[in-house]
Amino acid sequence: MKALVVEKPYTASVKEVPYPKPGADEVTIKVENIGICGTDIHIFQGEFLSPYPIIPGHEFSGTIYEVGENVQDFEIGERVTADPSLFCGHCEFCLTNRGNQCENWGAIGNTVDGSMAEYVKVPSGNVVTIPDAMSFGEAAFIEPMACVVHGMNRLNLQVGNKVILFGAGAMGQQLIQSIKMAGASELVVVDLSQDKLDMAFEWGATKGVLSENIQSELRDYSNGFDVVIDATGIPKVIEQAFQYMGKTATYLQFGVTPKEATVPLDTFKLYNDDWTILGTMAINHTFLPAFEWVKNGRIDLKHIISKEISLEETIDFLKGPRNPDDLKVQIKL
Repeated sequence: MKALVVEKPYTASVKEVPYPKPGADEVTIKVENIGICGTDIHIFQGEFLSPYPIIPGHEFSGTIYEVGENVQDFEIGERVTADPSLFCGHCEFCLTNRGNQCENWGAIGNTVDGSMAEYVKVPSGNVVTIPDAMSFGEAAFIEPMACVVHGMNRLNLQVGNKVILFGAGAMGQQLIQSIKMAGASELVVVDLSQDKLDMAFEWGATKGVLSENIQSELRDYSNGFDVVIDATGIPKVIEQAFQYMGKTATYLQFGVTPKEATVPLDTFKLYNDDWTILGTMAINHTFLPAFEWVKNGRIDLKHIISKEISLEETIDFLKGPRNPDDLKVQIKL
């Protein structure tokens, strides 16, 4: 089968690799759509936890192509998506509902071969059947939505909170809808792109601010915000974001940063202003809640898909430069 393989950092090619035949309790999915995530770019650049060589791709949808021994819940041709999480199920963290911190953590496309290929092998327990009304593009978007659901669970947003969000990309746009639904009284969004800010305002932001104008535009917020969220993963943006923490504020690091990145922190304010600082890593049993949210129309993802590209075009996309106005780019097989 044809697959995109990252041989080592900054080196990738599309080539023929062995077909992933399913073992017991596994299915092989014929891939239709694959979302390109910031984590995939970090893998290409050698900034994540992945081994090499690896086939990336953890956001995907397709149809059941082959079922392994003991699999009885799925039929050939069934339209599906899948949670890429590979939790061991028996370590301390798995047994205390912290699977995303599993001592043996793995994920399809992150630690084992993923979906940037014609076929991908998946544990049958991770697979979810999608309704006919849900497109393959939307179904490939469930995994990032599950990351948002986990982040929202971590944040425990209070009705009436004032929120500032840095980053109005694909993940930011999902957060915007989720934060609105959770009851924020204000949602200020900061980004480099006016087009992204316009979309943010349409879908739930109360104010959009271009990064270059942040000092002048936020003069009225001298007391800061109740909640500060970074969805960029850029250290310089994160350092700036802490400046907008109000007293008793909560900070959520949602964007994936380079592995060795650090930022300075005013530890006296952390103590004196009663700050809470949270991280949110991937998915923690939130794939099904995200699926239900999207299936029932509570969150709309269609408008966030900017374009579809081929597997071969993906190599140049990973190398960059990328269009700053793009939101979610998906691979279509």
